[in-house]
Amino acid sequence: MKFNQLAVSIALTWASAAALAAPGANAAAAPPQLAAAQSSAKASAPDADNADAAPLPPPSTAAQHLYGSAKNDILQVRSLLKSGRTQSSVGSGFLIGTSNLVITNYHVVSQFALDPDTYVGEWVDTSGQRGNVELLAVDVLHDLAVLRVSRNGTGFFKIPEQLAKLTQGQYLYSLGNPLDLGFAISEGAYNGVIARSFYDQLMFTGPINSGMSGGPSVTVDGAVAGVNVSKRLDGELVSFLVPARFAQDLLKRVEQQKKTPTDFTAVVAAQLLNHQRAMVDQLLASPLTLKPMGPYQVPVRESEQMRCWGRSNVKADKPFTVDDASCAMESAIFVSGSLQTGQLSIRHQYLRSTGLDKLRFAQLASSSFKNEHFGTNKDTRLTGPQCTEDFVKNKDLPLRAVLCVRAYRKFAGLYDFALLTASTDQGLMSLQSRLDARGVSYENGLRLSRVFIESLGLAPVVKKPVVAAAPAKGGKQ
Repeated sequence: MKFNQLAVSIALTWASAAALAAPGANAAAAPPQLAAAQSSAKASAPDADNADAAPLPPPSTAAQHLYGSAKNDILQVRSLLKSGRTQSSVGSGFLIGTSNLVITNYHVVSQFALDPDTYVGEWVDTSGQRGNVELLAVDVLHDLAVLRVSRNGTGFFKIPEQLAKLTQGQYLYSLGNPLDLGFAISEGAYNGVIARSFYDQLMFTGPINSGMSGGPSVTVDGAVAGVNVSKRLDGELVSFLVPARFAQDLLKRVEQQKKTPTDFTAVVAAQLLNHQRAMVDQLLASPLTLKPMGPYQVPVRESEQMRCWGRSNVKADKPFTVDDASCAMESAIFVSGSLQTGQLSIRHQYLRSTGLDKLRFAQLASSSFKNEHFGTNKDTRLTGPQCTEDFVKNKDLPLRAVLCVRAYRKFAGLYDFALLTASTDQGLMSLQSRLDARGVSYENGLRLSRVFIESLGLAPVVKKPVVAAAPAKGGKQ
């Protein structure tokens, strides 16, 4: 059985409109240029005759006022191929105060941050002016970046020392350039801090579409509350913002740095190493929770950041049953369009025979153990897996164990670890477990592997209390 990692359907909002085509931005919040683009797209569609011809509702008075005041300080941030200056990806950004500094998402600038020989950044404002951008700082953990451009803001967007205090249900307004159709503003509500991500994010119940990443989300007074970052693909109007305080911290870092980094790959690597230390320390701050699976006990970690799910084929018409328990972090750190890391997952499978003899069950268990994937040496992001296999025994359980390690090609000091174990104490049952640690140091990978192996074991036997027999009626005492 191949390992299937739990994943959350979260889309970053930087990719091209064609690649991440989604329902249009909130029509009620669309400014004239976006409304026109939507109408044009509808008119050119094959089923235009059947389309709803009702006019789009106008944006609210508050949204109209905010957009009119803020539009001069909203930018589209583009990643272009140096060769031919063709567009590779688009996002948004906003000018801070009257400075020439722009806040956006790290994932919007990741191409020219990590590969400046191939890509270059460009800004375009609502009046059509454009120019090159200079990358000053990145915060890959909170998905933020600071750029310098060749024009200044009007002073509308400010991130003061004392940030606006938000209350659940209050309206927020997100600005950006959705689907590369035109600058727009969308209305929604703030609904608290999301703790499932390793780093705090704000839940915005409103539309954030592809191309709006890096744009600001503001209160009705224009105070910056957060930065557009992502949305859930499996929900309706479930979007996320980076809290403004992290942008505040990054701007302070820019003020203090003596010179701009020349190698952002090294900067990203250092930040990922900091993340993995915090991630592993938090995971191992207390003993792993032990759950029973048949005669075994298995380690899991259930927390706000890590969720567990279970399933079984017990009703399937097969001569064996499989119980499956999987735990995984519901977020990862975006590094590039092809790499997300800084994540842990655990999986346990308990196989037992209901109609197979020992030989056939051994073949089934062996096939399941071998049918695991650890990557290939053709991967341009990581080296090929280096694996070792051994038979080990912890305090009470003999195990067959395979440990595979892969190094990151561009980020020195980071590795992916995969540990696979199978119990060898029973002929008609097998416990097979897997730990995956992505983007950890070599020392922390070994540390996690040791704790995982030591935590596997036999479930304690619960002895039933012995009840003394009552004397027979009429018998002698």
